[in-house]
Parts: sequence; C-alpha cells; structure tokens
Amino acid sequence: MNKVFAWMVAAGVPLSVIGSFLHWPAVLMFAVYCLTIIALASYMGRATESLAIVAGPRIGGLLNATFGNAVELIISIFALKAGLVEVVLASLTGSVLGNLLLVAGLSFFVGGLKYKRQEFNVYDARHNAGLLTFAILVAFVIPEVFTMNMSSQEKLSLSVGISIIMIVLYLAALYFKLVTHRGVYQQKSDVVEEHEEPEWTRGKAVWILALATVAVAYISERLVHTFETVAESFGWSELFIGIIIVAIVGNAAEHASAVIMAYKNKMNVAVEIAIGSTLQIAMFVAPVLVLVSLLFPEKMPLVFSLPELIAMATSVLLTIVLSNDGDTNWFEGATLLAAYTIMGIGFYLL
Repeated sequence: MNKVFAWMVAAGVPLSVIGSFLHWPAVLMFAVYCLTIIALASYMGRATESLAIVAGPRIGGLLNATFGNAVELIISIFALKAGLVEVVLASLTGSVLGNLLLVAGLSFFVGGLKYKRQEFNVYDARHNAGLLTFAILVAFVIPEVFTMNMSSQEKLSLSVGISIIMIVLYLAALYFKLVTHRGVYQQKSDVVEEHEEPEWTRGKAVWILALATVAVAYISERLVHTFETVAESFGWSELFIGIIIVAIVGNAAEHASAVIMAYKNKMNVAVEIAIGSTLQIAMFVAPVLVLVSLLFPEKMPLVFSLPELIAMATSVLLTIVLSNDGDTNWFEGATLLAAYTIMGIGFYLL
C-alpha cells in the first residue's frame, strides 16, 4: 500500500500544479486534489507514527491526532478565506461524526475480527467522556440556544468568548494528562508490547512531515475553489461536501493510523487517536477557526444547524455508552458504523 501512496504522491503533486495552471475541469481536479491529499496524509501518518514509537501511546495518539487534523485545519482556513463558512462548520461536524463513528467504528470492528475482545484504559475513557460531554453538549449546544434572539455581532462575541474558554480548557486537559497526572491512572496493557523500530529516523520523519504539510497547504487552497462547481455537477449540498467529503479527506491520516493500531491490538493508541482527535477538533480547531475568521470579511460564529447538533450529540452519547467500560468488540464497531451510515444518508438527502 505504501508503494501505491508513493506513486499517488509522485503523480498527484505535479498533476495538481499543472492542472491548476492549465485550468483543467474542476471535477477532474477535485478528484486529483482529494486523492493527492489522502496520499500525502498517509506520509504524515507514517511520519507521526515513527515519532510516536519513542513517545508512548498518549503522546503518540496526540501526535497522530494533531497532524491528522492539520490537514483539515489548512483546508478550513482556505475555505474561510473564500467565504465558505457553511462548508467549514459542516466539515467540523463531519470530523466529529467521522472520528467518533467511522474511525472508532472501523477500529473496533477490524480489531474485533482478529481478537474476541479488546481492552483500553478505562480511566482515559471516563476522562474523555466528560470532555466530550463538555465540548459537544455544552460548548456547541449553548451557542445555538442562547443566540436565537441575538444579533450577528452578539453571536460572534459569544462565540469568541466560548472559543477562548475551550482553548484554555483543552490546554489544561493536556497538562492534566501529560504532566500533573501522568501515570496516575495507569492500567495494565492489553498486550505485551514488543520493541518496535521506527520506520524513519526522527530527522527524516520531521522533514517528511514538514514537506507533506506544505504540499497539503498548496493543494488545499486549490481544492476549495472546486467545491462550488462539484456541488452543482453532482447535485451535492455544501453541507454534504463538508460533512462527508472534506471530513474524510482531511482526516485520512488518522483514519488509517487508528485502524492499523487496532489491528495490532494497540487499543490505547487507537482510542486516543479517535477520541483525542474529536476533542482536538471540538476544543481547539473549531475555536481557532472562529478566531482566525476575524481576519476575513466573512466571520464564523460557533453556531451549527439543528441537524448538525443532533447528529454530533447522539454520536457523543452512543460513543460514551459503548466505550465507557474500557472494553470493545466487533459488534460495537458495527453499531458505530451503522450510525455513521444512517447519518450520511440523512445529510445526503438534506
């Protein structure tokens, strides 16, 4: 598979540059851009995995989530610059649904086919449950309720205040897990860890990560300009493009990493990628995008549509119910995947 991604990068990056200069059809370029970003994301995933091997499961999961979300953050900033606020909000919704239902679902399902049951740190699961409840049910739902009778400026002011609070709490959560309570909630590992050698040296991994991020930034800017034409050609709504297409393309790196880790029975890392990425999207990426939007003519308040809020809230509740015991199997993965499919159909038909 790595050879396939290598060929995709070798062909996709030049085609992306040539096609943008020669103004090839938008639908064709949309496909080229998406496939190239996915291939580049695989390199970012492999680089972060190399760095994570020496850093442990928590920091490894954080690295995977951070650089996986970097792709979506870049795409979203260019979308904001183009005034596509609805696409950005939809992509944030899609990331939450994708990580909680698709990534976690695939991880539980694929790992569960190989192992009867898989365990992960139950204390982390409970800690994450509280943060998910805050990030989605409190910080996302409250703006929707309180802004019903507010002016646009008041909505933006409330969103900025909430965004700052969420960023501070997210950094405090990292400090809690990685510094003050590091090792306090240790649980016996579900497998005896074998010594692994990283695929790349630290220096090579950092260089690949940097170059892939630059390439993704270049291609993402051009990808954003194809959205309108693609939507008209296929009859897709901006909501569907944001929730399904942008979210899957933007999170391809961590999707692959989490499933691979689950297949290796490294469920602590797999869960940290899926849940940790969701928390990072909700508590850091979304607030940062609200603050970044202040630099552009079209501002982005942190106010989602009712279908988006209900979908995210039910995803959080389902994930908490299934994962709060620190134990999983293939059927729980199938349940999460079924929920994602139902929501995908619903957003497609909106």
